[in-house]
Amino acid sequence: MSYKITEDCTACGTCIDECPVDAISEGDIYVIDPDVCTDCGSCADVCPTEAIIPE
Repeated sequence: MSYKITEDCTACGTCIDECPVDAISEGDIYVIDPDVCTDCGSCADVCPTEAIIPE
């Protein structure tokens, strides 16, 4: 199980700093690599737009 980032992402960068395994890549909408994600939920906890959800 991993998290995914929805279209609500504003590319603010908050989640990247929180990810302990560097699973998030920058872009117009950020992307979480499901093979690297450890399902810790840190990114979802800090997302100001609630754009990160369990997959």
